[in-house]
This record gives sequence, C-alpha cells and structure tokens, in this order.
Amino acid sequence: MQYGISNLSIIPVRNEAADQSEMVNQIIFGEHFKILDYRKKWSRIRLAHDNYEGWICNKQWIEISEEEYKQLDKDIPTITTDILDIITKNQHQPIVIGSILPNYKSGHALIKNEMYQFDGLTTPGFTQKKKIIENALMYLNAPYLWGGRSPLGIDCSGFTQMVYRLQGINLPRDAYQQANIGTTLSFVDESEPGDLAFFDNKDGEIVHVGIILEENHIIHASGKVRIDRIDQQGIFNSEIGSHTHKLRLIKSIT
Repeated sequence: MQYGISNLSIIPVRNEAADQSEMVNQIIFGEHFKILDYRKKWSRIRLAHDNYEGWICNKQWIEISEEEYKQLDKDIPTITTDILDIITKNQHQPIVIGSILPNYKSGHALIKNEMYQFDGLTTPGFTQKKKIIENALMYLNAPYLWGGRSPLGIDCSGFTQMVYRLQGINLPRDAYQQANIGTTLSFVDESEPGDLAFFDNKDGEIVHVGIILEENHIIHASGKVRIDRIDQQGIFNSEIGSHTHKLRLIKSIT
C-alpha cells in the first residue's frame, strides 16, 4: 500500500483517470490519503478524513511513508481559518481556508521532512454551534462548483463538510451520506443555528444540504453560497418568489 499527501493548494479529484473526466471532489493542502490503484499518469486514492475515492494526477501529490500516514491519522489537525493565505517553502504558495498544517508547531508545518512557514490564523476545532455560523458566513458568495471544497468554488455538501471541519468535526462528503448521521428533528422550529437541513428530489433522493441560521433562514450553495428563508415546505427564494428545494429532514450533528 502506498500513501500520499497534497502539497498543492487544491487538487482536482476526477471520476475517471483522465483530464477530461468530471471533477467529483477536491483535495485541500495537507490532506493525506491512501493509494488504491497506481498507474503511470493517474492514481485512485481514498481520503483519510472521509474515505472518499477518486482519481488524481500523479504530478500533483507526493508520497509519504506508512508511518507518516498513521501519525497524521492520530494527530488533531491544525486547520487554517483565513479565506486565502500564504504558506512558504522557498517560494510563496497560496492556500485556502480549511487547509491542513501537518505537524504544526511554532509557525511551521512539516511535510516529508520539508519545512513550511505559516504566519496566519489556525484552529484545532471548536464545539460551539455559534462558531459554525461564523465559519459558514466566511464562504458567503463563493461560486457554486460541482465537486468544489474551497471559497473559489464549492458545492452544497462540500460547503457543509468544510464548515463543520473547521469545528474539528468530520462529515461524509455527499449530502445523502451526511443525512445518515446525527439526530433527526421533526420541525424547522425545533432546529438551532448550525443544524443541517436536507432536501430531496421528486424521486425521494437527498440531493441538497444547507446550514440553518437564526429566524428561519438557511445558508447553502446554490448558484453561489447564499442566504434564503426556510419553512416546513423547503427553501424559499425571495428573488424569484418561490420555493427552490423541498425539505426532507433536519439533523442536529453536535
């Protein structure tokens, strides 16, 4: 078994081993993974924090040892909290909010015996629900991007996953998977800011997720990360004067 880590800001994860294939996910700086299938140009990987699988280009990651992988699994990750920041190893490199700083100590991260300097803001995760809302608002107006997990482009479940990860809480990658955890609430009025609301399509499949705000509002990624009203029927978009997503259930995760 081989193991790897991202030393780039964002690595696209594709459905098939080809540049033209659909992007289904992204790996953020400092995230580590297992190599399930190594080929000349592409590798199929499984991310450590959520077990999501896909194909990445072999030019865009570096190999680490099994010992390093296991140590990273044990460590409580240090996570960056500015929308965009700079990390330095000989040259400046931009990184996005939610990046992981492996072996972080005294302003330095260590990846495969190479030192990176970082002077920005970090967190080891929190538990207060109010902090979830603060994190969510950091992504406001980020454009929607299928498979995205950054403020430069993000999808609905990538948004909720990243917001909760800033709290030190690992959620599964996809909305239907996230709907399988936590405690189910019966009504919108029972929810608290920071709870997750899930929405289904005409076939009953959960296809959308957002984060409950105060006073019956919700923040979610639809076209962009935006704030709309929510009621027992679903999400109401005041700009078009109609409901856009049908409510299926609400979950309290923390």
